Amino acid sequence: MTDMTPASPTPAVKPKPRPRPQVMKLTEAAAQRITELTRRADSEIVGLRVGIKNGGCAGQSYTVEYAHEVRPTDEVVEDKGVKILVDPKAVLFLLGTEMDYKADKMQSQFIFNNPNQTGACGCGESVQLTPAKV
Repeated sequence: MTDMTPASPTPAVKPKPRPRPQVMKLTEAAAQRITELTRRADSEIVGLRVGIKNGGCAGQSYTVEYAHEVRPTDEVVEDKGVKILVDPKAVLFLLGTEMDYKADKMQSQFIFNNPNQTGACGCGESVQLTPAKV
């Protein structure tokens, strides 16, 4: 005689979650400049907050400001000993971006080498971005 009881179902094996990609990375020059800015700030800051705002001739521009606190929704990027806090609304537009710093006789600025950038205005103040395909 055979046992007619159904076999107990085997538990489903959950796949391991895919590691989250780092939103941004920094060059040595950018990390060094962020360290300098952090030391010279008038009040205590935890890092720089990076985001995107609408405006300019091309439609969007990058924002960089002092971050005095880590917000619960911030995407925290730690690279080369410094901390960047990314606005959650900007994450998809910044995935894969390298933040650099350039200084010459006429100007000094952070440069965003962004694979999601599809265009820029002639003056260089604003850009066109598309969300990253993930």
